Amino acid sequence: MSATAPSSAAELRYSVEPGGALKGSLRMPGDKSISHRALLLGAIAEGETRISGFLAGEDCLATLAAIRALGVQVESLDGRLKVQGRGLLGLGAPQAPLDLGNSGTAIRILMGLMAGQAFASTL
Repeated sequence: MSATAPSSAAELRYSVEPGGALKGSLRMPGDKSISHRALLLGAIAEGETRISGFLAGEDCLATLAAIRALGVQVESLDGRLKVQGRGLLGLGAPQAPLDLGNSGTAIRILMGLMAGQAFASTL
């Protein structure tokens, strides 16, 4: 793309020409918002959920610790997570408050999920 000098202050012209071919592969990093939701949906699913592209940042790791505290088994396999879902009403009462650190996403989503459980919990 090239710009030509304006003939007046309000006029600017651009010339756009085709570029060369772009080839290759790209692996996108995990997404925090999706990682939280994938863990929580996997926790209340029935059976096994496999998650790839999990973003292992502080916020998502807090969500992972919280679902483990609720009795959900999670294994790491070749950079992927395997979550053994317990069903919507299969979560267990945590032995201590669920520490979600500074994760607003985790606390908002988990608060809604915990409200429907048959036990008390502290977040």
